[in-house]
Amino acid sequence: MPIFQDQKGKNISNFQKMIDEKKNTIRKYYDEIGHLYYGQYKDVNVDMTKDINARCESISNLYIEIEDLNVKILRERGLKKCAVCGTENNLSNAFCFKCGARFDDADAVPADVIAPPNASATPSRQEPKPAAIAAPAAAEPATNAAEAPAVTEESKEE
Repeated sequence: MPIFQDQKGKNISNFQKMIDEKKNTIRKYYDEIGHLYYGQYKDVNVDMTKDINARCESISNLYIEIEDLNVKILRERGLKKCAVCGTENNLSNAFCFKCGARFDDADAVPADVIAPPNASATPSRQEPKPAAIAAPAAAEPATNAAEAPAVTEESKEE
């Protein structure tokens, strides 16, 4: 077990190093943009717009890459972030525990349930979820008979 935890720690450390490198590159690009902009200010006949725009685009891409790395770090920790309120939740949560927002992305169900690496982990995780979905529909057949098929169809789509 400690080896597994050490591997997670190494992965998180590597992701963090990559984030730090990307942040340094962003700072370098900001510095270059400043120099290019000043050069354009100093000599109005020089158009540095393409160079400035290229660096701005690179910065935007780096921010996207940093966000992806932050998501990977959260996944290594067994967490995901709510898109509505930003609260960190367990990967197995279908709804945010703080604001109740539904996770409609692939994070709503752990990846090993969708494409299991080993067959032994799948049944223990899959059985409780359908039972939890089916239980409310079976408990209230008289009052919510019209809603019961909708719940079942939604669960099949996911």
